[in-house]
Amino acid sequence: MTELMIKTQKATKKNTAGSKGGGLSAAQKRYLQRGLSEPGGKLPLFDTQGQRIKDQTIKACIKNGWCEPWYHNPVKPDWLVCKLTEDGRSVLKAK
Repeated sequence: MTELMIKTQKATKKNTAGSKGGGLSAAQKRYLQRGLSEPGGKLPLFDTQGQRIKDQTIKACIKNGWCEPWYHNPVKPDWLVCKLTEDGRSVLKAK
């Protein structure tokens, strides 16, 4: 497990803001919505135009508890492969 994944997991455990649903940006909403239709809530690495999802968007969602790192990608270790959490599903239903 990479140092970044360990840090994001710790931040996710500490942060309870995700259940409140505050501050969901349009980019975060688009990112999280894509996990609703995927097996296991897997979130995309790329948007619908084929552009990589910004790390800032992914890390903000992790920090708020809306998604969590799923597994380490050995081919591209700097890419965050994440899945939607129950807090993420809840915040999308609330909006």
